[in-house]
Amino acid sequence: MVRFGTTVVLEDLDTGDEVTYRIVGEDEADVTRGLLSVTSPVARALIGKRVEDEVQVAVPAGRRQYEVRDIRFDA
Repeated sequence: MVRFGTTVVLEDLDTGDEVTYRIVGEDEADVTRGLLSVTSPVARALIGKRVEDEVQVAVPAGRRQYEVRDIRFDA
């Protein structure tokens, strides 16, 4: 299940592109390095999701629909 500290691989269902994010605290966030703040809209939408769940997220470019492809906890 997606929670604080997990690394999440998402597939953009419109483009088929994959993106990987790690859910971190606000002070550590750096989207260019794949570190997503737990308070960001994307992270909030992902919390509690499981592999193969779909999620819609409002981003500045509009709405995106993702499927959770993998969840891992990297120590």
